[in-house]
Amino acid sequence: MRIYQFFLVLIVSNLLFVNTGYADAIDQILTDSGSEASSVNTKPIELEHSKQTDKQIKKRLEQIYSELEGLNDLQVAVASSVVTLTGTVDSKAAEQKALDFARNVQGVIDVKNQLITTHDLKKRLDTVQSKFKTSAEQLLVESPLYLLALLTFCLFWFIGSWLGKRQQLYRKIAVNYFIADLLGKFVHLVCTLLGIVLALSLLDATALLGTILGAAGILGLAISFAVRDTVENFIASLLLSIRNPFEVNDAVDIDGFQGSVVRLTSRATILMSFDGNHVRIPNSTVFKAVITNYTRHPNRRFEFDLGIGYSENLSRAQELILNALENMQGILTEPKPQVIVQDIGDSNVVLRIYAWLNQTEYGFLKVRSEAIKRVKECVDQANISVPRPIYDLNMIKASTASEQSQVANVAPASDTTRDEIADVSADNELKEQILEDNLKYGDENLLDSDSKKEI
Repeated sequence: MRIYQFFLVLIVSNLLFVNTGYADAIDQILTDSGSEASSVNTKPIELEHSKQTDKQIKKRLEQIYSELEGLNDLQVAVASSVVTLTGTVDSKAAEQKALDFARNVQGVIDVKNQLITTHDLKKRLDTVQSKFKTSAEQLLVESPLYLLALLTFCLFWFIGSWLGKRQQLYRKIAVNYFIADLLGKFVHLVCTLLGIVLALSLLDATALLGTILGAAGILGLAISFAVRDTVENFIASLLLSIRNPFEVNDAVDIDGFQGSVVRLTSRATILMSFDGNHVRIPNSTVFKAVITNYTRHPNRRFEFDLGIGYSENLSRAQELILNALENMQGILTEPKPQVIVQDIGDSNVVLRIYAWLNQTEYGFLKVRSEAIKRVKECVDQANISVPRPIYDLNMIKASTASEQSQVANVAPASDTTRDEIADVSADNELKEQILEDNLKYGDENLLDSDSKKEI
């Protein structure tokens, strides 16, 4: 410890424990300087003065102090309209009160403060005991009023709780269950606040309500900044539950996250990816994101590319592919499939094939896979060349002419027969997983299949 810190501790210890008179002296100096500054008389001073006026001032102050507890032992001296107060008081508040009364008497020019604040333990204990006794007596007298105020608050609280649980009533006027629950809580809150107002009115303490509301507003503002993300998610949940941009089992793309909707909670939207994993997206992100809903309309289009050789007849290839797709199960005849020339590549001409299916009856991936197989078989049967990538290979050992001819004559075996009927039925595995997940964990789901959907 440094030297100056040691002396500082020593001085403070003396002031607090050894000699409390030093503290009183310092406080007296500060009080006197403040009193002198505040007791400057700004009123004009009369030229004539009589001793009778001093006696009247003294008499009036003695009458006032005699009626006030803690000030009835003060001595008052008045000379030339200057009041001198002597005696002991038990607190700074009593001292200030005595000075204020003296300054407010008509004719007083200045007040000299010679009051001493006592530290007598017995006197202070007597004062505290007297105040406590007075408060206890007042509380006992006013206890029926307090009891009535408490009963009024409890009555309105129970009425609000009963009204808040009448969900059948709110569901008739609300958009969904989430809004109905919020209406119930709002009614409960209004009834509780009404009970508080009536209770404070009975206690004649309505001014306290303004203080409480002001403090609650400041506290609410501070909390809103602290939990801004949570509040934003809650508001987004409310708006999403009203708009309903998707339903349970809808296949969606939200901000790059793809999957089927499991449920919408008050904090996040839960997706199940096509791999079977849970994806939790905050509702504030969902509300602001671009949402692609693949399930809202039953018809969905798929596409894939096919490259054929430069020497092939493009019109013939288009016709063959269209004939193969028109007879395929799962592909809609209206809108019709399309085959267009997309691009000319380095070694082939790229054809792009479009087709539509009803995804409520057939599986999207299954139909697309079967369509690619059908087109491949159709091209092979028609001997339409599908150029492969060309690579420049340098062989270390040269093969004979007979070996080269054998390699050239080897062609990949293709089975053009189709003994089995392709399975293009709709996939229900993911739906079953979502149903099981909601039964197990979906206590809160803001999505309502009966509510109005966003178009």
